[in-house]
Order: sequence, then structure tokens, then C-alpha cells
Amino acid sequence: MFKKLIAESTAKSPWLFHINAGSCNGCDIEIVSVLTPRFDAERLGFKLTGSPRQADIAVVTGPVTKQSLPRVLRAISQIPEPRCIVTVGSCPQSGNVFKDSYAVAGPLSKYVHVDVDIAGCAPRPEAIIDGLALAAKILKEKREQM
Repeated sequence: MFKKLIAESTAKSPWLFHINAGSCNGCDIEIVSVLTPRFDAERLGFKLTGSPRQADIAVVTGPVTKQSLPRVLRAISQIPEPRCIVTVGSCPQSGNVFKDSYAVAGPLSKYVHVDVDIAGCAPRPEAIIDGLALAAKILKEKREQM
């Protein structure tokens, strides 16, 4: 009974934890604009949290640098299962202009399973909202499978 109540109450309100893996802040600014009243992703239930232990979805921006890689993986591992990982921008997907740099560890998908990729440099707020909505749908399916 309580499990069903908890599942229904959390299905429509996924919490996001933002991880900056060495970005130029272009994608970070777009994520902030998604949460402001103009685009208002909170009306869809998305809320930014300051702790990975309270999050449902990890939002990763920036090329994963060698210095940030252990911290990114540790933060992702602290998000309770089931979790969803979303990359925002071209950098965490391919490295973008930082590809083949001595400081870049590579795309995030080399280290963890990425559920949703939101392409662009920097992606438009509408694309971020669409990607987060898709992540919420995937998260709901993962919860149903558990």
C-alpha cells in the first residue's frame, strides 16, 4: 500500500541533480533558464536538488575531464536506483571542441549508461525540457520494472 502511494507521488515530480563536469557554462545557463518562470520546468514537476541522494535524474554538462571523472562517477553512484542520467550539450556526448584534449577523459557513455542525450552547443531550453520529459518517462518505466 505504502509502496504504491510513494510510487504514484514521486512519478510526476522527479528531482534533478546537476553535475558540471568541466563545462564552459553555456549549457548551465540554459538549464537555469529552463527552471526560471519563462520556461518553468517546475510546472512539469522538475525540481533542482542540492544532494545526489535526493535526486532521481542526474543532469551532466561539460566534457568529462580527467580531474572531474571520479567526482562525477561518485555523485552518480550516490543517486538511488532507479536513476536516469541525462547529458546536456555536445560536450558530455563527444567532447565537442575539447575532443582529443589531454585533459578530457572522453564521453560520459564510456563510463556509465546514459539514458537521454540532449544535443546542441548550447541546446535550446525547449530541447532540454523535451529531454527531461523523456527522462521522466524512462524513469517511470524503470520504477515499474522494479
